[in-house]
Amino acid sequence: MNKILYPPRQDWAEVLKRPTQTVADIEKTVNQIFEEIRVKGNSAVFKYTELFDGSTIDNLKVTQEEVDAASENIADDLKEAINLAKSNIEKFHAAQKTGRVEVETMHGVRCWQEKKPIQKVGLYIPGGTAPLFSSILMLAIPANLAECEEIILCTPPDSNGNINPAILYTAQLCGVTKIFKIGGIQAIGAMTFGTEDVPKVYKIFGPGNQFVTVAKQLATRYQVAIDMPAGPSELLIYADSTAKPAFVAADLLSQAEHGADSQVILVSTSEEVLDNVSREVEEQISELPRKDIAEKAISNSKLILVENKETALDLINEYGPEHFIICAKNENYFVDGIINAGSVFIGNNSPESAGDYASGTNHTLPTNGYAKQYSGVNLDSFMKKITYQKISEQGIKRIGPAIELLAEAEGLHAHRNAVTLRLKDID
Repeated sequence: MNKILYPPRQDWAEVLKRPTQTVADIEKTVNQIFEEIRVKGNSAVFKYTELFDGSTIDNLKVTQEEVDAASENIADDLKEAINLAKSNIEKFHAAQKTGRVEVETMHGVRCWQEKKPIQKVGLYIPGGTAPLFSSILMLAIPANLAECEEIILCTPPDSNGNINPAILYTAQLCGVTKIFKIGGIQAIGAMTFGTEDVPKVYKIFGPGNQFVTVAKQLATRYQVAIDMPAGPSELLIYADSTAKPAFVAADLLSQAEHGADSQVILVSTSEEVLDNVSREVEEQISELPRKDIAEKAISNSKLILVENKETALDLINEYGPEHFIICAKNENYFVDGIINAGSVFIGNNSPESAGDYASGTNHTLPTNGYAKQYSGVNLDSFMKKITYQKISEQGIKRIGPAIELLAEAEGLHAHRNAVTLRLKDID
């Protein structure tokens, strides 16, 4: 990892730069594939599935027979673990339910807000180097709690045209309505435009590589919403002498193994802490099956020494990490002071892996600095809010004159007249 000592504030933007390509680098490819899918539908999806996934398939949709067979191939202890995670995620997201908000703003003017489910949602689940069936738990569970009518799932097949059994088992367990063997840009395109087999959805959720991230962003040009611009995974840890170096190193590597374009950062006021963790990273990385991937991510990662905790907090808020771990004696300073982060993990016994799988919080989080303006996925992500108002005769008499004056001041006379006619009718 690259050690950086006391970087001046004017250099923070460069020091904290993510190892990602720009939208412009990828946009041309995405637009080409999108246009083919829009015009040719299924045939374009088959073409790019063979090109990118090396898989020649006859049917995009997963059959019930395939789902049933997958259930038989899942070990009982894994099923139990999935069910434990499902229970905790359901509890946390069900607790986010809120009822109708209603207020009488003045006598005779009643306003309220109600939440309605998004009818058709699409879930993208990566399945390449790591089949992320845990993301199904994070997305399908709140979609079901929100009572979305259609929950479409796309995930890439392997070279034999199969989907990882854990993905199929979890999808059925969590109430996914249709599953398709489609990955990458072509999956986002299929859900954006719809094909002969794949329904067009209203909102797309899920993590992915830089190509998926750009595809999701471009999908918004075609009246499709997205959860957030969630790209390569990232983690920032603040650690002091109370942190256990082995734990910190393990957490850094847990994110580094996601992909070569992941980024992990350790911030501390102690150079000794940085050095101890760095040694632990070197020892642990050699034992990882995904060592090659982790090493590439570690090469993009930083050990940053700062003067004091105040500077550390400013730097962390400037970075806006997807995941933020606090291992410090004065943890409350960071808990209270963090403004920009996707999800926060507090103390030596709160590994980021807990949030990835089973604590209950959602692991679909803003990356690339978007934690400054986006929240992670939650129950409300699958709902929209509609406002209502009902105004009585007494109400329009009270509020009407103000509306007339406001409309006239803006030069919108038809707006004024819509009130004037009612007031005359009442009189």
